[in-house]
Amino acid sequence: MGENVIPLADLRYAAALPRIPETGFDTGGLLADRLGRPLRDLRISVTDRCNFRCSYCMPKDVFDSQYKFLPQSSLLSFEEITRTARLFVAHGVVKLRLTGGEPLLRKHIEVLIAQLAALRTPEGQALDITLTTNGSLLERKAAALREAGLQRVTVSLDALDDGIFRAMNDVDFPVADVLRGIDAALKAGLAPIKINMVVKRGTNDQEIVPLARHVREHCGPGVVLRFIEYMDVGATNGWRMNEVLPSAQVVQQLHEAFPLEALEASAPGETAQRWRYRDGGGEIGVISSVTQAFCGDCNRARLSTEGKLFLCLFASRGHDLRALLRGTQADGSPYSDEQIARAIGLIWSEREDRYSQLRGAQAAEPGSGERRVEMHYIGG
Repeated sequence: MGENVIPLADLRYAAALPRIPETGFDTGGLLADRLGRPLRDLRISVTDRCNFRCSYCMPKDVFDSQYKFLPQSSLLSFEEITRTARLFVAHGVVKLRLTGGEPLLRKHIEVLIAQLAALRTPEGQALDITLTTNGSLLERKAAALREAGLQRVTVSLDALDDGIFRAMNDVDFPVADVLRGIDAALKAGLAPIKINMVVKRGTNDQEIVPLARHVREHCGPGVVLRFIEYMDVGATNGWRMNEVLPSAQVVQQLHEAFPLEALEASAPGETAQRWRYRDGGGEIGVISSVTQAFCGDCNRARLSTEGKLFLCLFASRGHDLRALLRGTQADGSPYSDEQIARAIGLIWSEREDRYSQLRGAQAAEPGSGERRVEMHYIGG
């Protein structure tokens, strides 16, 4: 490639400058990694900031008033995000999920959603565009998000009890405001809505059945509640295995209260195991990322707030796509879409990440001592 002039990237996580092969990895065909997994899902972090300080993601003793978040100039612009997403779509991505931090803190997020909603697959199909939020700003933004082209939302809600919820978000935010946000999203047509509850043994596991009862009785079939095992993401949440409540025990609790029956997965690479209430009261899901790893069919890539591509939620190193989006070649010309697409193709083709499987087999190694990427930086 010759000598490149590359803008200085944020250095909080190691990132490699992507190689651009001279040929191969043309767009229009499906990519597969070294384990035969296709690229179908791109998760895009639009901000590293959040207004909550949940202990499993952004504990207050680390992310305090002195913590230096990324400057605005480091963040990918909406145009850079849309350009990158278009190249991923050309490689087979059919689903885009906007994450954070808290994505609704990004100013004018509706503009980005409208740009992404205009993208089409090589076959001319619209994309599945969704967003994960803590729900704090959803009541006021739901209608505008839907009008811009957002189709669905996933809302993080770790307790129905107000005291437990306020303690877990650690900023004294009331649960009632999130519940109103969910109602507003349903009214706006952002459905089906998924509610994600991270279950932490000894902290909120007593909320499993009450939250399920609330969703059954008050939300209707347009809402699916999912329970997520507390994960060892990043290095700041003080994760301990004895705080993990296995999904099998969650299902058992729910089955005793509301009898369940198993459902088939709705799509390849789906992270949640699905269950249906036998009385027709809807369905729930469990995401068993600790006790039953689903690396074998993981088809997700993650783009960080300032343009680093990560191939696993538990990765330590990324690939600096922003260097290609903003950099120039030896002759001073910018990198073309075709060059960046080939770089993306090569990165995915060399992927062999399967951290959760290795951890489950007690073979995961801490590596070179590099800390794993934090959830707030690339989304869940």
